[in-house]
Amino acid sequence: MTLLAVHLALTAAYAGFQWTVRALVYPQFAQVPPAAFPAYERRHQQRISRVVGPLFAGQCVTTPWLLADRPAGTPLPAVVAGAACLAVVLGFTGLGAVPLHRRLDRAWDSAAHRRLLQVDTVRAVAATAGTAAALWALLG
Repeated sequence: MTLLAVHLALTAAYAGFQWTVRALVYPQFAQVPPAAFPAYERRHQQRISRVVGPLFAGQCVTTPWLLADRPAGTPLPAVVAGAACLAVVLGFTGLGAVPLHRRLDRAWDSAAHRRLLQVDTVRAVAATAGTAAALWALLG
């Protein structure tokens, strides 16, 4: 039960973080003067990694742990669904958000910014679904 509660806390914290980034942080990028944007973006990447890193790390521990040693009464489909949601988040992060941030730290690019907003919407929705799956796993 403790593992399931920790997992739920991590997924919920990440989903809240992701929606905050999507709704508040990324839209503000367009307000930064283009000449100042590369430095702003590099600082953003440094600071945001301090928050997202532990949340990713925690989920990357609890998710495989639940897959390998699911507590009695925990529905397997809930654990698998949560793992799939995490895979979507990590995939869209590594293959979408990270390369877009690298483009943006060289120069402001409105097309890259629009694409980042799209990628981030997928991450936020997947994170929310992962939280729902974690709750399902906990409540069984």
